[in-house]
Amino acid sequence: MAVTPSDYSVLKKGDLAPGFSLSGTDGKSHSLQGAGAKKAYLVIFMCNHCPYVKPKMKYLKELNDKYAPKGLAVFGINSNDPQAYGEDDFENMKAVARQQGFGFPYLLDGIQDVARAYGAACTPDPFLFDAQMRLVYHGRIDDAHMKPHEAAKTNELEEAIAQALAGKAVSVKEEPSFGCNVKWKIN
Repeated sequence: MAVTPSDYSVLKKGDLAPGFSLSGTDGKSHSLQGAGAKKAYLVIFMCNHCPYVKPKMKYLKELNDKYAPKGLAVFGINSNDPQAYGEDDFENMKAVARQQGFGFPYLLDGIQDVARAYGAACTPDPFLFDAQMRLVYHGRIDDAHMKPHEAAKTNELEEAIAQALAGKAVSVKEEPSFGCNVKWKIN
């Protein structure tokens, strides 16, 4: 397993969030614009099988449950090639969303154009945008890679979310997320 860090060459702080419209495990189509006016938007590239994502699923649900009522919209996006990684196919995504009780849309980026537009490199790879959909944080969830959030000594993503929801400039130091690389389709 190759450990891959976040890629900072595509989206820069202050850039607008690339739009998308993707199918969710709930049978609906979801988009950033469809979320309505929010104080912040979290787009996190994730998948079902990654040993860096799996320990964070419970915490991502908790972040959504805690901050959605305060104005956060969360989108989980799986861009992995399901032909090469069967665990990441849409049926398994539905099962994971149901088992984890995700209260946020878990979306399939089947042609991988959303991952390319964001510069998603790894799973998990979180991108946080402010109310104007401008990038304010792109970095790790915490310092407990491959471990549940409870094992972490840092809390970067949640601190960034709290600052963005308060309408403050996000001052959290960005450290790259690390995880499995996005499983790109081979043409």
